[in-house]
Amino acid sequence: MKGSVEAYLGREVTVTVDRPAGSAHPEHPNIIYPINYGFIAGEPAPDGEELDAYLLGVDAPVSSFRGRVIAVVLRRDDAEDKLVVAPDGFRYSAESIAAAVWFQERWFDSEVVTWRG
Repeated sequence: MKGSVEAYLGREVTVTVDRPAGSAHPEHPNIIYPINYGFIAGEPAPDGEELDAYLLGVDAPVSSFRGRVIAVVLRRDDAEDKLVVAPDGFRYSAESIAAAVWFQERWFDSEVVTWRG
């Protein structure tokens, strides 16, 4: 894995959701977020912004959520990997995570690495 994203696997984090489920991408309005998406405040990412995170297991739009990092989406052709956060006790296969984030990851060469904890 690039950088230190592997250190997040299994950790509890708070996701600040700036793109709630059902909202449109700010630069590409044809991309609608089927899941909540946001960032981990204060955690820098290689792109100079804060580290991004997909939130699974929370179907309603939320503004923030504390959960566990259950996976990382590794992007081979981009500088920034993404965290995958879910409520405690929720587990998803790499295949189901890939399907849930396909709406955005289809533009990248990426793979999902899940937490084994």
